[in-house]
Amino acid sequence: MPSELNMDYFRVKHEQILPQKGRVLLAEPSLVDEYFKRSVVLLVEHDDKNTVGFVLNKMLEFSITELMPDFPAFDAKISIGGPVAPNTIHFIHTVGTLIPDTTRVGEGLYWGGDFDVLKDLVATKGITKNQIRFFVGYAGWSENQLAKEIEEESWLVTELDTVQVMGGNEDLWKRTVEQLGNRYKPWMLYPENPSLN
Repeated sequence: MPSELNMDYFRVKHEQILPQKGRVLLAEPSLVDEYFKRSVVLLVEHDDKNTVGFVLNKMLEFSITELMPDFPAFDAKISIGGPVAPNTIHFIHTVGTLIPDTTRVGEGLYWGGDFDVLKDLVATKGITKNQIRFFVGYAGWSENQLAKEIEEESWLVTELDTVQVMGGNEDLWKRTVEQLGNRYKPWMLYPENPSLN
């Protein structure tokens, strides 16, 4: 007879801060969605109508030139940004208005901008691989959808600084949980696939 997990052990009562541009969504351990399991999502847009974000910790083993052959050779990080529009490339960066038409997301952090200017900056070494991150596709929520998922305890809203966002890799979920403090330690014991226990 299979034993059952004590799900209350993993539930943490927390003061939920509101989602906003520049904050991150941390997947609660019970979220087992294929794209979002143990993910950390940077919000680049959030209002009453919709929310847009990029998964920071689902890395791809491709170069940008493999995905876009006309792009100058460049060894920057590429992640799966989310399940929406998987045939599109997006980017965040720290070079500000050096790239025209960019959107400020947070302290020293920007989203998008003129792609031709970006290509020129890469070609002339005006931007380094540590100043930019690329994403294939994005994560999106329609009106009230994200609020409902937060209420269902799929997400915890928290904050990371620009260095953490730009340096994020596969272990970012674990490191983000750790910085929340001891009461979140049980989250790291939660099995990635509860059905196998």
